[in-house]
Amino acid sequence: MDNSVRWTVKVSKDTDITLRSYLAKLGLRKGDLSKFIEEAVRWRVFDRTVQNIKERNAEISGERLQSIINDAVAKVRVGKG
Repeated sequence: MDNSVRWTVKVSKDTDITLRSYLAKLGLRKGDLSKFIEEAVRWRVFDRTVQNIKERNAEISGERLQSIINDAVAKVRVGKG
């Protein structure tokens, strides 16, 4: 992490113990806590983004959604995206 930023966060004691125990069982060290948190945050942001997109598109039929996707892919392939 070349461009890292320091965070100060609070978690419950139980969460701390659970996570550190889990990391220790995997043979990971103290520095790996930051890597684990970064990965977890990225996955959570991704998951929330996917859920928001699903909710936004819930009223669109599968056929219409596939047509929109096909049009977007075609435009990108010819450099007009």
